[in-house]
Order: sequence, then C-alpha cells, then structure tokens
Amino acid sequence: AGLGEFRIRDLNDKINKLLREKGHWEYRIKELGGPDYARIGPKMLDHEGKEVPGNRGYKYFGAAKDLPGVRELFEKEPLPPPRKTRAELMKDIDAEYYGYRDEDDGILELLEQEHEKKVIAEAVEKWKMEREARLARGEEEEEENIYAVHDDESDEEAGKEREGEEGQQKFIAHVPVPTQQEIEEALVRRKKMELLQKYASETLLAQSEEAKTLLGL
Repeated sequence: AGLGEFRIRDLNDKINKLLREKGHWEYRIKELGGPDYARIGPKMLDHEGKEVPGNRGYKYFGAAKDLPGVRELFEKEPLPPPRKTRAELMKDIDAEYYGYRDEDDGILELLEQEHEKKVIAEAVEKWKMEREARLARGEEEEEENIYAVHDDESDEEAGKEREGEEGQQKFIAHVPVPTQQEIEEALVRRKKMELLQKYASETLLAQSEEAKTLLGL
C-alpha cells in the first residue's frame, strides 16, 4: 500500500498482462494435444485476486483493491425487497382500490359540480356569441328540430316527439294506428252486433214458446 497509487496500478496491470499470456499458452498447449491446464490447473483464490463483475476478466490484487474508485466497485448492492406473492397482493385490494369510495369524503362531488357549472356556462356563452354573430350577418336563425325523424333512425328511437309545421306536437309510430273514423266505424259495428245478438235471442225464445204451445207441452 505504501508504493503509491500509480505504482500499484502499473503492477496490477502487469499481473493481468502475465495472466493473459498464461492463458494464451494454456490454449496453445491444448491445441497441440497437451493437457487442458485451464480446466485442471489450480484455481485462483478470492483473496489472491478479485474480478470486478462485467470487466472481462480484469482482476485486482492486494492494495489495488483499495484504490480510489475501485473499492466502490466491490461493494455489494443491497438486496432487492422480496417480491410479494399474488395472494399477498390480493389482500390489499378492496372497494377503495377500484375507486368506489372516492366520493365518501364529499370533496369529489363538489369539485365535479363546480366543473359542471363552469362547462355549462362556457357552452351557453359560446352559443350566445355564435347566435349574435349570425344575427349580425343577417342570417335567419333556424332552430334545430330535435323531434325530426330521419330515415336511418333505429326502432328504439321510434315514437319520439317532433315539432310539426303547425306548431303542434306529433308522434311518429312504426305500427299501424287507426284513424278516428276507423275507430267510430268499429264502435258502430260492435253496437250493431250487440243489438243483433240481443234481438236474435228474443226471437228464438218466442219461436221456442210457440212451438211448445203447438205441441201441447
């Protein structure tokens, strides 16, 4: 450690250079059919040399491991917190997690009401400005007929009110609706049937009594 930082770095670089050369010789011996010293040779102990993770085999020896900037590389990172299981995560899920209790404090509703009033006021103001601009240009203002029925209107929208040309409310129905005259004719026919059944019954009773008298019963 008393050699100084630069001398220690030079010596550490020289040791790593010799180790690389040693590795080349071991590889060459294996190519020539000799033993594989990289596999069967003595292993380097941790206290003799320590490799920084991800540094491609460069090792630090002795006092080189305590050089500024090197010591921090060997400090172990804190272990990550243990991951919770799915069952543990599900324990924390309740109605509040899905937002069902957001309105319990009464604050959210007030904020929504204020925002709704603001949006409505802005929409009304915009409509008034557009209406005044059209009137200033001399354009006739045509109110949108919200009761108009279009061809592409679905059956679910049938029966909605619309404003007629005479200013009266009319209804659109997609089923046959009898007129007033047809209703009156149906009532008259019904009344005739009731009267016919009534008088036909009395006639039959009279004929029955007459037959009994003739037969002496």
